[in-house]
Amino acid sequence: MSVVSSKNEVVTSRFQGPLEDETCRRFVLPALERAGWQEDQITGQYPINRGRIRATARRHRQDKPLKADYLLEYSDGLPLAVIEAKRSRRDPADGFEQVKRYAELLDVPFAYTTNGHQIFELDARTGHLNEIQEFPSPEELWARYRQDRDLTDDGQATLASAPFNSRSRNWDGSFKDPRYYQRVAINRTVQAIARGDTRMLLVLATGTGKTLVASQIVAKLWNANWPRGRRPRVLYLADRNILIDQPKDDYFQPMFGEAVHKLGGGEAKTGRHIYLGLYQSLDSSRDEESLYRQYEPGYFDLVIVDECHRGSASENSHWRKVLEYFSPAVQIGLTATPVIGKDTDTYGYFGEPLYEYTLARGIDDGFLAPYRVRKVRLNVDMTGWRPDPGQADLLGREIPDKLYGPREYERVLAILDRTEEAARYLTDYLHRTGRMGKTIVFCANTDHAFRMTKALHNANADLVRRHGSTYACRITAADGDAGRERLDEFRQVDSDVPVIAVTSRLLSTGVDIPTLRNIVLFRVIRSMPEFKQIIGRGTRIFREDGKLSFDIIDFVEATRLFNDLEFDGPPMRVVRDETDAEGNIADTVNEDVPGDDEEMVAEPEGEYTQEDGGTLPPLVTDPDEVDDILANPRTFYVDGVQVTPWGSALYVSEPSTDGTRLRLVEYEQFVRDRILKLNLEPHQLLGEWAQAQGRRALRERLDESHIATEDLAEWAGRPDADTIDLLMYLAWELPLMSRSERARRVAVRHRDFLESFAPEAREVLDRVLEQYAERGAEELEIGALRSNAYEDLGNVLEISERFGGRDRLRGVLDELNALVYEAS
Repeated sequence: MSVVSSKNEVVTSRFQGPLEDETCRRFVLPALERAGWQEDQITGQYPINRGRIRATARRHRQDKPLKADYLLEYSDGLPLAVIEAKRSRRDPADGFEQVKRYAELLDVPFAYTTNGHQIFELDARTGHLNEIQEFPSPEELWARYRQDRDLTDDGQATLASAPFNSRSRNWDGSFKDPRYYQRVAINRTVQAIARGDTRMLLVLATGTGKTLVASQIVAKLWNANWPRGRRPRVLYLADRNILIDQPKDDYFQPMFGEAVHKLGGGEAKTGRHIYLGLYQSLDSSRDEESLYRQYEPGYFDLVIVDECHRGSASENSHWRKVLEYFSPAVQIGLTATPVIGKDTDTYGYFGEPLYEYTLARGIDDGFLAPYRVRKVRLNVDMTGWRPDPGQADLLGREIPDKLYGPREYERVLAILDRTEEAARYLTDYLHRTGRMGKTIVFCANTDHAFRMTKALHNANADLVRRHGSTYACRITAADGDAGRERLDEFRQVDSDVPVIAVTSRLLSTGVDIPTLRNIVLFRVIRSMPEFKQIIGRGTRIFREDGKLSFDIIDFVEATRLFNDLEFDGPPMRVVRDETDAEGNIADTVNEDVPGDDEEMVAEPEGEYTQEDGGTLPPLVTDPDEVDDILANPRTFYVDGVQVTPWGSALYVSEPSTDGTRLRLVEYEQFVRDRILKLNLEPHQLLGEWAQAQGRRALRERLDESHIATEDLAEWAGRPDADTIDLLMYLAWELPLMSRSERARRVAVRHRDFLESFAPEAREVLDRVLEQYAERGAEELEIGALRSNAYEDLGNVLEISERFGGRDRLRGVLDELNALVYEAS
């Protein structure tokens, strides 16, 4: 086989001719150079995605990433075409489907596949696939691209081809290079602005970088001197402080410096270019004196609305008036969860999405963390609870005689033992998986959150003594500045504490927690937007801390929403967060219960008042909740109720057949399906496992099917069982056998075999069986003899001499393997 020594030297294998990378170097690059492409316009081995992360109980593996052999860009961040190269003896048509997929993902209209001798061009504009003699020049391809995207005049072309801003940096100082889908969102939006569109919607899953997209859209407009040869004046709107401060500090100020200003204090400051403001600050008085009315309607060229499914989403909202006042501006809505309802329609205001990037796509690309779901059912949730006739609660109040269930728990009736049992379950889980794994617990209300925090303190007294009250702490709107300080600490990637944040709704949206490993659902959730936002808290990846997946512990069947067709699908109803004048959450009101044909409660028009006891209760629209409050305005507290888990089930997330959605599959069914696809009968599977070489091959096949032995043992609650027995139990419901039982069976049934060896050799075999029973099948292989468990018996060479040499030892271990896995 030849080796590479220069750019133009041929590298061949004995069978395939020039390798693909040499096809690139010898044929493709010279052809591109002849066509006029410059080095900075050609990106080789362009990484499209990272490859899906496959999570198991103790480790992760990542699929191979998608990489395009070449990406051709007209200017920085503006791709025109993608190229797939094949070996010279391969038919270039073999790369057609591959390069077509790349082109669709990268949103480029031109795709090429070549073996160095032939070039085929796919033009997405016409749908034609033609053989061509040479690659088109950059200017020729740019002219065709402009025609495809309706960028007819030079001003539109200048805006579309404006470069990114490279001042935004990652934690390690590297450029925050937009990912492929972010580039698509940025370019589609800028090109729509160039064409004169004024209302645009981008739908990007939580954790996929909407703020980066927004900042680079502004950067392109800035660098192109849009509009009319000057810098743009931009208004960035949100309804929470954290949704303003984080973009300002992490993106806009590093990129634009002194041009950035946060609005507030009732002063309509001018002389800057990029303004970030809360709706509450802009419309605090809700009259002609409001801050936003101190600006002319045409003052801002661009308005960006973060989380546009909230706040101004309702056409009757006061905050919608802010958008209507600045109607001359181009307006871009950003959200992960567009909504539609009687008086709320994200699409109706902003139009159909220019681009959508779903949670399923993000996980499949390896940009978002996959998750597993543990459904835990408590007995009182399954059967309900009914008081004895005349029974009083802990405050001496008689409890109305009725059957209570999860819908009433914590709102009408609080069973203290239920909260304590959930805290015990979570504590046991953290003992198994890592007690310092950052966790959010979502409770029904602030009172429930306090009791959960107390129960977690009591269950983890040793860590509370070590870390103080910060090990587990309540973070709700009721905790004021102290709660916000704890939240800031919890968010930091370099902070160990707080470990467990207990909340009701404060952390459900708008908070980046890259190191979050566990989400605990302990309150009923019926709102799809809220559910998606909560799940989004865990989807961020943080490789530096080894956070590549997360777990969801569900006590209340909230994860049933994963199986709803609306998950990663059509728009959902509204969840409205009530905030104070500072932009901090005061409470949240669900509006997802009424149907489309039912009357929905509009935003209250009157002013609220302060009383000595605090703020007035939030607006309630759930009819069942209204009935509960009218019938019984107090929460009853009881204890002494026996609460136990009635079992739990492990679920994994898998893409649907078309790859557009995620579905939950119970782990038992997941494994059974994949074992049966191996097309092996039970005795064949056992036979393969009984040989060291076959066992290794089978493990590789299991790994390719994303089955990890750690998960099997954890799912069954049988860490003492052999992997092969777990597999046969799951696939064919054969009886489970522990490793100790298999080892004892060898000792009893095959005593003659063991006693046929000299005492010093028998000692080794007894130790091997002992280690197998304790640790697993790996102990039956000769390599295991190097472990510390055998050091008192000597090294492998010395142990081999007890059997007459290494080959004889290997043969004996093969026999022992066969006896251990002898068919039952």
